[in-house]
Amino acid sequence: MLGQARGAMLPAALAVALSPFPLIGIILILSGAHGRRNGLLFAAGWITGLTIAATLIALLFGGADDPDSTSSAVADWGRVLAGGALIALGARTWWKRPRAGEQTEQPHWMASLDDATAPRALLLGALLSGANPKNLVLTASAATSIVEAGAHDVGLVMAITVYVLIASCTVLGSVGLHLV
Repeated sequence: MLGQARGAMLPAALAVALSPFPLIGIILILSGAHGRRNGLLFAAGWITGLTIAATLIALLFGGADDPDSTSSAVADWGRVLAGGALIALGARTWWKRPRAGEQTEQPHWMASLDDATAPRALLLGALLSGANPKNLVLTASAATSIVEAGAHDVGLVMAITVYVLIASCTVLGSVGLHLV
């Protein structure tokens, strides 16, 4: 059962781990004035944000392991709606992209990472992981897949922990390499 839960959440965890936002964020933070401290805080915020999001969603859809339950139907329709929303967001982003030769400004959150304070690094890590729409949809998909696989109690905690660690491997790896 735990193996089935891990297999169900693995694609979502890898998609979160390979997202460009945390990689850009952690590289900019690590190259800043207080890179060691802020890198650790960003990673702690990242893990906290993913853990909170996955735990809340798993608790919300706790009965989804019964295919006839309302939670299971809501989870299935939620995936369809979230997928449609991501497609619409992707299309909107594609059409609003800068054209060849256009100058673009660096996003404000990126520009402020060089001299980020400790609380800002922690908060940014949490927001980029748990409140990012793409990550939130992927985390919701992973958490409901874990619940639908029948993971309960210790198995649920272990599966969410494995999800968070896999989804955080690029951030944790970057911080680890920087500290070495």
